[in-house]
Amino acid sequence: MFVKAGEEMEKNQEIELIITGTTADGQGVGKYEGMAVFVPFAAEGDILRVKIVKVLKSYCYGIIMDIISPSPNRNPEDCGVFGKCGGCVYRHINYEAECSVKYDRVADALKRLGGIDIVPQPIIPAISAYEYRNKAQYPVGVNREGRPVIGFYAQRSHRIVENMDCRLHPKIFNDVLEAAKQWIEYTKVSIYDEQSLTGLLRHIYIRMAKATGEIMVVIVINGDSLPESEMLVELLKKAVGESLKSVQININKKNTNVILGDECKTLYGEDYIIDILCGVRIRVSPLSFYQVNRDMAEILYQKVAEYAQPEGKVVLDLYCGTGSIGLSMAKSAKQIIGVEIVEQAVEDARINARINGIENAKFLAADAAEAVRMLWEEGIKPDVIVVDPPRKGCSPELLNIIADSFTPETFVYVSCDPATLARDLKLMEQMGYKTQSVTPIDLFPRTAHVECVVLMTNVKNK
Repeated sequence: MFVKAGEEMEKNQEIELIITGTTADGQGVGKYEGMAVFVPFAAEGDILRVKIVKVLKSYCYGIIMDIISPSPNRNPEDCGVFGKCGGCVYRHINYEAECSVKYDRVADALKRLGGIDIVPQPIIPAISAYEYRNKAQYPVGVNREGRPVIGFYAQRSHRIVENMDCRLHPKIFNDVLEAAKQWIEYTKVSIYDEQSLTGLLRHIYIRMAKATGEIMVVIVINGDSLPESEMLVELLKKAVGESLKSVQININKKNTNVILGDECKTLYGEDYIIDILCGVRIRVSPLSFYQVNRDMAEILYQKVAEYAQPEGKVVLDLYCGTGSIGLSMAKSAKQIIGVEIVEQAVEDARINARINGIENAKFLAADAAEAVRMLWEEGIKPDVIVVDPPRKGCSPELLNIIADSFTPETFVYVSCDPATLARDLKLMEQMGYKTQSVTPIDLFPRTAHVECVVLMTNVKNK
């Protein structure tokens, strides 16, 4: 039954809705009788018949019942689990429209949340929207028939959608999963159950070094050892050949949503794989942060260097992971100082400097705010500070120390969340920094995520 104009919206009623915008998480949005209606998998320009499934005071949620008139940006869906899997949100529109949505999201956040009057640079699109990821973490579960399933969590749930052929992952990941599946079926290994906290096998975690082709397979377990581990290794070697460089177990016995535990044990090969990024050999371990889209990470790092202008300068690289951003600028910089809280990543960063013959880089294992206080007390004052924080952004404490104590001439912010970026830039502008340039870069095609690189300069002393 359709809602008539002037009637109050109720659950299960149907309306005709024109989609006029897109939310940060990829939902379409339209207005009906002044009320915002959010609709998953809708495209700007769609005219839809929508069923209301949840009504709140000033907005509601609906689902598509029929596409009355499709948006010109609509694409045929090319994935059998799109809409079920919690990964992609933009497979139903063309890539140009996706980039436009992401650009608008960045521009809106800067203006509305940050109060920053700047027009971002054109978004840099991805080289490819397919098979770009070098990392995948597959939960393993049991379906209603008692059969093991491998796939991805549905959106906002821990229900596993079976899928071993994701279009964002290299085809060789499918071969790894097929080998793992054979091992699971042969050994009858117990599968971890989140309710009872029993069972052994939790996740299958794959990493690939795109430049070298090296592959790492990590089996995440609720225990200390793996049954028939030699068989698993042989199946993996048969599946991917000489590309297999590391097989490990990761021990995670905690009742947590965090996928990886703190301890890894190597079953075969090395403790790491080697990739090449911006001409620098990068050692990557299971617990190390490393950009999942290597080709676009090179473009991102080139933009960081363009903004940082590191020639002859001391560069402080906060949230440095395996050191890849700082090391990519080390040849021209006077000194690189990297800070990262994950000790395994810092160990990798130090080794990365050594294997590349880089002697002007040092790395500290510490919280970012703690590290900058320590460096300030030591009298170290960098010319350039680069930050690449997690999605939650930087703490006000850290930004205060950067702006009021270090006062670098140049501040470069790499962000994976436009909202927290805008919040942090607003604070930096209040403390005497000016946003000079913002470049969105699409490292995660078909998902809701977008990266940005921002240049700020110190203007309070000018």
